[in-house]
Amino acid sequence: MSNFHSVCKRDTSGRPQLNSLGWISANWSGYAVSGRSKSFRRISATWHVPFVRPSSKPTYSSAWIGIDGFGNTSLIQTGTGQDYINGKAHYYAWWEILPQAMTLIPLPVHPGDQIHAVITKIKSSTWLIYMKNATQKWTFRTIKRYNGPQSSAEWIVEAPQVGSFISRMARLTPVTFTCCRLNGSSPHLTTHERGIMLQGESATSVPGNPNPAGDAFTVTSARASAKKARKQR
Repeated sequence: MSNFHSVCKRDTSGRPQLNSLGWISANWSGYAVSGRSKSFRRISATWHVPFVRPSSKPTYSSAWIGIDGFGNTSLIQTGTGQDYINGKAHYYAWWEILPQAMTLIPLPVHPGDQIHAVITKIKSSTWLIYMKNATQKWTFRTIKRYNGPQSSAEWIVEAPQVGSFISRMARLTPVTFTCCRLNGSSPHLTTHERGIMLQGESATSVPGNPNPAGDAFTVTSARASAKKARKQR
């Protein structure tokens, strides 16, 4: 796999900014739940790896779950990456604990694969990071130390930081997070916990409303939607 993956990091400077309708970010889109310290000990979700559409310039994206990172500089996370570089799409799985760099999971990932991911606290500062690719029939587990505040939890589609810059967001097919769980139960997500990605003055990744149970939602690439709308005129 290309060396560019070794310099991909999740952004720690472009913090999501709260507003009365939710929050906005230069590189995150999805849902984030905030609480007191030690509030969150387990997060999970299922999604299908989206297809990345061709682009003339390099574009990057990640779909992930995590604990912390929303309003603090700690973060434990795991997810999939979908990039388009030099005329080729790249799909991969990874985990990361800030401030360390992303670690690739050396197992096959293809668009359309069904992913189930879990991050759970075992005891004290010991955590399990788990991912299952039901389509490719593999399971990954690793146990790591993590000492973050446990004060937020997220289900995110991101334009990751590449080198020292936030990347250009890849144009993806919709990403639907289902079976979202927080501490083993539905997080009962609301639109006030929803975040939209703005790059420049354009919305590039927009989550829809949560389902009635508050445990599922879909993130849509705004660039792809706009292009489709223009073609239909």
